[in-house]
Amino acid sequence: MKNCLKVLRAERDWSQADLAERLDVSRQTINSIERGKYDPSLPLAFKFAVVFQCGIDDIFTPDD
Repeated sequence: MKNCLKVLRAERDWSQADLAERLDVSRQTINSIERGKYDPSLPLAFKFAVVFQCGIDDIFTPDD
């Protein structure tokens, strides 16, 4: 699964640690998701959407 988390974080000037704190996950989890090594659970994907105030499909897209 592809994502634009790094771009969304940069637009807000947030570090991985900042985002992790907002989502109540570890920085390593954010890093793994950004690198495409881990796909978030549906509840976590919804948390991303709330934090970034956009739809899940605006953040995550399936691999081609």
